[in-house]
Amino acid sequence: MTTTPTHARTTPPGTEPDSRPPVNPKRKRIGAPSRTVTISLMIAALVVVIPLYVTIAMSLKSTSQAADGNAFALPWPLNPDSFATAWRLTDFPVSFGISLAVAAATVIGTLVLSSLAAYAIARNWDRRLFRWSFYYLLGAMFLPFPVVALPQIKLTALLGIDSPVGVALLHIVFQLSFSVLLYSAFLRSIPAALEESARIDGATTWQIFWRIIMPLLGPMNATVGIFAFLASWNDYMLPSLITADPAQQTLPVVQSIFQSQFGTNYNIAFASYLMAMAPTVLVYLFAQRWVISGVTQGAVKQ
Repeated sequence: MTTTPTHARTTPPGTEPDSRPPVNPKRKRIGAPSRTVTISLMIAALVVVIPLYVTIAMSLKSTSQAADGNAFALPWPLNPDSFATAWRLTDFPVSFGISLAVAAATVIGTLVLSSLAAYAIARNWDRRLFRWSFYYLLGAMFLPFPVVALPQIKLTALLGIDSPVGVALLHIVFQLSFSVLLYSAFLRSIPAALEESARIDGATTWQIFWRIIMPLLGPMNATVGIFAFLASWNDYMLPSLITADPAQQTLPVVQSIFQSQFGTNYNIAFASYLMAMAPTVLVYLFAQRWVISGVTQGAVKQ
């Protein structure tokens, strides 16, 4: 004898109603790129790429091609003689070496002094002296350079450092405010337990900083270093005001001095600009991942 089920199946197999909530087609996926952001980034990229293309194209043209007024035309046949002429007119090896020495001294000095100052401020924030020192450095960021230009010129002349040495020292000083701000934000994300455990093992403050803190500052060191390098390498006003000997000028100032010799030879001028711009582009391309990592890590509290 068979029994019949008490409840008959009202829907065929495979057609059971879905209990999940309906999906709103207008709802944006998390992480999906915004059209406005994409268009803005494309425009920003064009703002950088177009001048770079014009610089490269003009530097590879002949004098007659560069003077025809069509900057976007492809250079053909290629004319690399512009680089040789610019190399000779600006005495490129000497000015390049001076700029590189000033930029390297600026980067090293900024990294060491800013990291030490930021570490002292971040670990002694409860003390009024360190807290007000931080505010003092922040206030210096809002001080225009023309206000202190004349005193700096007279001071470097009195001290006998109206040379690339004085330029490097002033670059370091002017980079302290922004660099300490970046380092301080990053140091607050480093757990203090690391330092406490090192002190229990007998480490001194200097040993803790150089062996524990400094290696952890790698991403921020790259960020501060690239900003200091770009500011020093591209600076025109400070070297032109401080350095008394024209033979010891940095590359941007030398290019300005010889600008009259370029005349209407735009290909030579753009070749000179491209040679001066190449180091900054290469350095940034090499260190961009550390720059982005340093900025983002310094903005997040661990």
